[in-house]
Amino acid sequence: MPRGHKSKLRACEKRQQARGETQGLQDAQATTAAEEESTPSPSPQPGAVVQSPPAAAGSRSTSQGPRRAPATTTASASVSYTTSGKASDSQDEARASTPKAQPSTESSGLDSLSKKAVLLEQYLLYKYKMKQPAMKADMLKIINPNYEDRFAEILKKASEHIEAVFALELKEVDLPSHSYDLVSKLKLPNNGRVRGGRGLPKTGLLMNILGMIFIKGNCASEEDIWKFLSMMQVYAGRKHYIYGEPRKLITKDLVRLQYLEYRQVPNSDPPRYEFLWGPKAHAETSKMEVLKFMAKISDTVPSAFPCYYEEALRDEEEKARAIDAAKATAKVCAPSGAVPSNIYPPLLKSENLPVKKLTSQ
Repeated sequence: MPRGHKSKLRACEKRQQARGETQGLQDAQATTAAEEESTPSPSPQPGAVVQSPPAAAGSRSTSQGPRRAPATTTASASVSYTTSGKASDSQDEARASTPKAQPSTESSGLDSLSKKAVLLEQYLLYKYKMKQPAMKADMLKIINPNYEDRFAEILKKASEHIEAVFALELKEVDLPSHSYDLVSKLKLPNNGRVRGGRGLPKTGLLMNILGMIFIKGNCASEEDIWKFLSMMQVYAGRKHYIYGEPRKLITKDLVRLQYLEYRQVPNSDPPRYEFLWGPKAHAETSKMEVLKFMAKISDTVPSAFPCYYEEALRDEEEKARAIDAAKATAKVCAPSGAVPSNIYPPLLKSENLPVKKLTSQ
């Protein structure tokens, strides 16, 4: 291709990208103005994913910028699940299965900072999908520069909700330019997307499933998992806006990546299947971290669920002992005092850690 044509193509691409960025800012600012003039709308509660409906024919793509859209329940289902056909003996399970009552949105409405936090959340997710950092200067344009003195508070509200729903942490990646990026809590490929592309992360779904396995005694039947996922409006064989085809994601992709173990129940006829934590889940997170995730959704603290909290503490202690044993072995094997860097991972895999069943209290 002649050099002149290549230059024109590059210039055209840059103009299109700039228009998309400008449109994203304009859409969010337009939403701000509309909201300030209208009756306050309910804020998505922790566990609600803001999900854009399919674009109507002739309308602009939702990828152009952040928009307000109907919310669908997601992460909060992990704490609203109840065991089918059984009366719980554990007060913890009863508490974990009952989400904290939220105040009526009709009476409380949204204060101004909550509105700004919702807009900022939408913009951060937009930048995540575009695989671009979010700049403080642009975020101030979204929320209005007059709110600069409250920026840290608004950003905290937005990031906490994103963390509760998507299991993404907001990190400042460049201090001089004040740029931020959303980072997956687990080391899933493509920063939580599992496969390449510009989709939303799958980390939140995985953390929910790990939590469900944990509260079911470290092993959950496939029936329980799908009943739980149905509360998140996630169904086998039905393509989901965020998660794609869930059965393939859960039983193939996450198993291949060793975050989940999917196995047949011994001697089951007809065959039944169950889920356990995979080796990478044991290596990259812990029962305590998953319990913190569940507690945050419930707007409480991990110690509010004593049975699960004690189990999580035992898990932490076992991992600490495994690391101490590895260090002691390294000192014996390395007289020079150098500690081989490859001695730790094998000791942290699930097959070397005893898994204890939860007992009802």
